[in-house]
Amino acid sequence: MDLLFLSQRIYLGDGSDETLHGGIVVDTEGIIRRVLRTPQEVNTYLYNTESEAVYDFGDLLLMPGLIDANVHINEPGRKDWEGFATATKSAAAGGFTTIIDRPTNATPATVDVQALKAKTATARGKIYVDVGFWGGLVPNNADQLLPLLAAGVMGLQCTLCGSAPPVGDEFAAVDEAQLNAAIQLLDAAGESDAIIAFHAELPLGPGQGQGQGQALQADGDDCKSYRSFLATRPPEMEVAAVKMICQLAERHRGRRFHVLNVSSAATLPLLEASRERGARLSAETCPHYLTLCAEQVADCRTEFKTWPPIRERSNQQPLWQALLQPQHTLQQIASDHSAATPGARCLTYGRQRGDFGRAWPGISGLQLSLPAVWTQQRLTLRDVHRLMCQRPAELCGLGQFKGRIAEGYDADFCVWRPEEEFTVSPEELQGANRAGTAYAGQRLRGVVHATVVRGLHVYQQFEAFGQPLGKVLLRKSSRKVVKFVRL
Repeated sequence: MDLLFLSQRIYLGDGSDETLHGGIVVDTEGIIRRVLRTPQEVNTYLYNTESEAVYDFGDLLLMPGLIDANVHINEPGRKDWEGFATATKSAAAGGFTTIIDRPTNATPATVDVQALKAKTATARGKIYVDVGFWGGLVPNNADQLLPLLAAGVMGLQCTLCGSAPPVGDEFAAVDEAQLNAAIQLLDAAGESDAIIAFHAELPLGPGQGQGQGQALQADGDDCKSYRSFLATRPPEMEVAAVKMICQLAERHRGRRFHVLNVSSAATLPLLEASRERGARLSAETCPHYLTLCAEQVADCRTEFKTWPPIRERSNQQPLWQALLQPQHTLQQIASDHSAATPGARCLTYGRQRGDFGRAWPGISGLQLSLPAVWTQQRLTLRDVHRLMCQRPAELCGLGQFKGRIAEGYDADFCVWRPEEEFTVSPEELQGANRAGTAYAGQRLRGVVHATVVRGLHVYQQFEAFGQPLGKVLLRKSSRKVVKFVRL
C-alpha cells in the first residue's frame, strides 16, 4: 500500500512561488505517485483509498530534499575526521537527502576504480541519505579517468594549488598541460558529458599580488593572526585560477566546467564574460562566504580557517547579488563540508593551539547550511530550491528523479519551519567533530524537523536515528556501449 504525506505548506519546486495545502502519495518503492493539490483532493483520496501510513506535518513546510554536491567524507582512512555515518547524519539533520562526496581526504583518495570500490563498499550499510561520488583528476592517473566515469562517478575534480598536509601528497595539483591532455583523452573516447570541477586557486609568482600566495610559517610570529593568514591566500590566487579555467573552457566549448568554492567576488565578471563567449561554465559558493566575514574572526580561531579563505564583509554583497540572478554563472550554494579532529584543526590546548600555519583548512557546516543562508533574509523559498536542490541535481545528472516534488521523482523531503529560531550548540550537531564549527553560539532561523529519503523517515527532531537506509548513487556513463550479437 502507498504512503501519504500531508502538509498545509507544500513547496513543489516547479518554478512557482506558492505553497499548497495538500498531500503527496508515495508508492512502496519510494517514488512519488501522485500530488494532491487541495484539502478536497486529500479528503477524497482518504475516503476512497487505504494507505499503509499517513504522515501529517501540519503547518511545517515540506519541500524537496536539499542536495549538496560538495562534501568531504574522509572514510576510509580518516574516519575520525568524518565518516559516512556521521556525515550522513549531519546531512539528514540539515534537510539534505543527497550528498556527493569529493575525492580528497580519504585514504586512498578516489583517483582510481579500486579506491572508488573501497568507498562504495565502506558506505553501504552506513549511510542515512543517498550518496554519490566525484572522481579525482591528478597527475599520472590519466589511465583511470575513463574507468572512473564508466564506474559511475558524477564527474572529475581537481585542484590547481595542491591540498593541505597530510592530504597534499595523496591529491596533487594538476597544471594546464595535464588538464589539456585529460580533456583530449575524454574527447577521443566520446565521453562528452563528463564535467570537470576545480578548486580554483593558483599559486602566484613574484610580484603578482599582495601576499603572493605564500604559506604562513608554522610557529612564526604571525601564525596565530587571521589577518596574516588571510594575506597568504589573496583574491589574486582565485582570479588567476579562474582566468585559466575560462581560457580552457573557451577552447573546449563542448565540455562542461564547474568552479568550486568561489569566495572572491572579483572572479564573477570573468566567469560571466567567458560564458557569454560560449564557455559552458557554472560555479558555486558556500554558506560561510555568504554569512561569515574576516572582521569577526579573532586571532587563534582556527575553526574559521578554510581555502579559499573567508574574506571581508564587503566581498559578500556581490556574491548575494549574483545568486539572486537565475541566469548567472554562480548557480549553487554548497557546504564544502570538511571536518577534522580538534588536533588537526589546532583547537586543543598547547603550543600549537590557534596556529593558522598548521591547522587543517575546512569549515564544518553541512548541518547548518540551510539556516545559515536563510537567516540572512535575502533568499526566497524559490531561490533556496534553485540554489540548493534543482541546480545541484542538474550538475550531477540527477535532475530526472531528484530535486522536485512531482510524479516519478524520488520521495525526498525536507520538512522545516522557516520562522523558528535556535542558537547553535555544538552538542546538538551530528558530525564526528562537533566542537570545530565556526557557527557556535550564533542565533539562526530555520529549524529542520524531519527528513524523508525515498519515503523513509531518516531524521525526526528529538528522536534517535533508525537504520541507515541511504543508497549509493552511481551515474550512468555517456560512453557508447558496443554490443556483440550473433548473426
